[in-house]
Amino acid sequence: MSIVSVPRRVYRILKVVFVFAYSIVEVFIQRPKTRAARAAWLSKIGNRLCRAADVTYETRGPVPMSGAVISNHLTYVDILIHAAIRPGVFVSKIELRSTPVLGWISFMAGTIYVARGAGGSAAKAAEGMAKGFRDGLPVTFFPEGTTGVGDVPVLPMRSGLLSQAIAADVPVHYGFIRYSLTPRDLARGKTVRDDVDWGPETLWQHIWNFVDLHGVHGVVTFAPEPIAFSPAAIANRKVAALEAQAAMESLARSTDPNPVAVAS
Repeated sequence: MSIVSVPRRVYRILKVVFVFAYSIVEVFIQRPKTRAARAAWLSKIGNRLCRAADVTYETRGPVPMSGAVISNHLTYVDILIHAAIRPGVFVSKIELRSTPVLGWISFMAGTIYVARGAGGSAAKAAEGMAKGFRDGLPVTFFPEGTTGVGDVPVLPMRSGLLSQAIAADVPVHYGFIRYSLTPRDLARGKTVRDDVDWGPETLWQHIWNFVDLHGVHGVVTFAPEPIAFSPAAIANRKVAALEAQAAMESLARSTDPNPVAVAS
C-alpha cells in the first residue's frame, strides 16, 4: 500500500462519517413520519454519500417511479446509486438491521426486512411491499440474494420476493448496473472486479480498498418495459425466477460491457 494513498483514504472516510452524522441529526430534527418522506430522506443520503466517495452515476432508459424494481447486485454501492436516483423503498436481508449505523438508517428509511427461513417472514415482507406499492413508491430488491463479482452477468435468482410482487399485481421493472474506473486507477492496476465488486472481503476491508480509488462511475440501464411473465411463471414462482433471470441477462447483453471510464 502506498503511503501517499493513506491520507486520501482517511479523508474520504471522514467525509463519509460526516455525511452519516449530519443525516442522523437531520432525521432527528425533521422526524419524517410518512414512508414517502423517509424515502426522500434516504435518497438525499444516497446522493450525499456518492459525492463524498467520488461516485458518479447516470441512468439509461426510463427510470421506474413505481411498482417493483429488480437489479443485479455487485456491491453496497448499488444501493447508494439506486437510492440516489429517486426516492423509493428497499427490501433487505434482516442481517442489515443489526449492522452498526447502516442498520439504524435503513430502519428509519422504511426498509423492509426479510429473514430467510423464518416463520412469517414472507407475509411480513409482502405486507411491507404492499404498503410501498400503495404509497406509489418503487420497491427495489436484488433477487440474486447476494453480491457477485462480475464473473457472470447475473447469478441465479431467488423466487420469494418476485412471487410477492407478482401476487401484488404490480409491474416488475428491471435494471442492470455496471461500473467503470478512472484511467488513473486503471493505470495503477485497479479493476472493477477486485476494487468495486464486493467479493470475499469483509465490509471494512472492502471499504478500505474502495476509498483508495480516485473515482467510480456507475451506469444503470433500465429496460423499456417491465417483465412480461408467462402464465406458467405467474402460476409457478420458480419459473418466474428463471424468466426474470433471462430478462436480466438479455438486458446485460444489450449494455456496453466497457462503459467510458470517468476522468480522474
